[in-house]
Amino acid sequence: MANSLSRYPLLAGIAGTGVAVVMAGLSIATLYQGREEALSHARETSANLVSIIGGDIARNVEIYDLSLRAVVDGAQDASIMVLPLNLRRRILFDRATTAAYIGGSYVIDARGRVIIKENPTATPPETFAEREYFLAHRNNPSVGLFFSHPYLTHANGAAIGMSRRINAPDGSFAGIALLTVNLQYFRSLLDKIEVGPKGSIFIVQDDGALIVRKPFLGEDINRNVAGSATFARMTHTSSGSYVAKSPVDGVERIFTFAHVPGTPFIVGVAPAQEDVLETWRARSTVVGVLTLLFGLSFIALSWLLTLSLRERARAQEELVRLAGTDALTGLPNRRAFDERMDEEWRRARRSNTAVSVLFIDVDYFKAYNDNYGHALGDDALAAVAECIALSVRRPGDIPARYGGEEFVVLLPDTQIDGALHLAETIRARIRTRSIAHRGSLIGRLTVSIGCATAAPPGLGGAYGLLSDADQQLYEAKAAGRDCVRPMTLASVEIAQS
Repeated sequence: MANSLSRYPLLAGIAGTGVAVVMAGLSIATLYQGREEALSHARETSANLVSIIGGDIARNVEIYDLSLRAVVDGAQDASIMVLPLNLRRRILFDRATTAAYIGGSYVIDARGRVIIKENPTATPPETFAEREYFLAHRNNPSVGLFFSHPYLTHANGAAIGMSRRINAPDGSFAGIALLTVNLQYFRSLLDKIEVGPKGSIFIVQDDGALIVRKPFLGEDINRNVAGSATFARMTHTSSGSYVAKSPVDGVERIFTFAHVPGTPFIVGVAPAQEDVLETWRARSTVVGVLTLLFGLSFIALSWLLTLSLRERARAQEELVRLAGTDALTGLPNRRAFDERMDEEWRRARRSNTAVSVLFIDVDYFKAYNDNYGHALGDDALAAVAECIALSVRRPGDIPARYGGEEFVVLLPDTQIDGALHLAETIRARIRTRSIAHRGSLIGRLTVSIGCATAAPPGLGGAYGLLSDADQQLYEAKAAGRDCVRPMTLASVEIAQS
């Protein structure tokens, strides 16, 4: 991994960014899961509350219904109805009819008048003939237990009526048995439960009539929510849960509801989604900010590492380049030349192409140093190197300083004629530079060049070719210097063989 980072420094930045993105993704996934768990827990809690409230209502309705049935049975028994009033009252009305939330218990005749009341001091209306529960039983013998809509009473505030039909011996309508249940009973159930500052609990009838709601609003009495989209969803199933805006106050809530068996009541618990997610949002904000800071820091460190590795790679490349470069002339040094020489020799053998080498030596350079000093001698070598570099134009040709005042040029895929032409170009360019040289017979700085070619490379090896070029250099010096001596055609043929 370390070697990969050194060779490809961008990997550090890309990998660091990738890790940060993955970490952010995992954090987001975890936070989202936490959100779903908070909502799920709220639904479960709401379902439990709905079950508790519904169970209490179902038990009390069952008790009240048993009392009503007893009243109906007694009212239909002629032997009981002829007893004295106080005795009839004690027989017809049990303890359930005197419970805390019962507003009144009555036996009402076929004309809507009260004939027996549980509380002798109660002052009911003169007639119940126009009440919905009375009309329902009179018009339909099979109604059974009937629950009225909420209504206001003079004595006990708001209430609902529970009633059953009383039949005459011939089956005709003889009146009703009535219990009035104060809405305070339903409020007492909701008062014990907290569902957050913006939450709501309600009990509604299956036709949309609102029985009670927490928080209580004065206008809730006689309110009907049948036209709201949220209520419509409650009428299709016996229980369920959904998220919607309340038709009463517009707050988005998680509605969990259930129908109370044997009654027209629907109990709903609806905590506000904002309240449910408040703790999750606070925690998510902290986690999100920390994840963002750590992620950005990690990315920044990754890219700083990338920049550091890139600079290190550049420094290493520079060191490699400097290790293969002659500091004085800027040309490749002997080490770099030897490596390239081996590579080009093997390539030439594979492709069966020619390789040529120029061996260049500055004439009378010792005398130049003696006359002008080493500093100017270095300047002269730099000038010679510049002339060589300017003459070598092909990208594959390799000029190098071989040592001291000696230079070489490697010419891949070059025959002897091309090598000779380049050698003459180099020699002429250096002579034209007209660098003064008192130690030379010509009076200016010149070079001698030996030229050798392997076409194609034979078994003598790369250094055999370099030796041939060196031998031709000695030939050029023996010929008076400032000249080029190539291998003759016969020499090339011998080298090939």
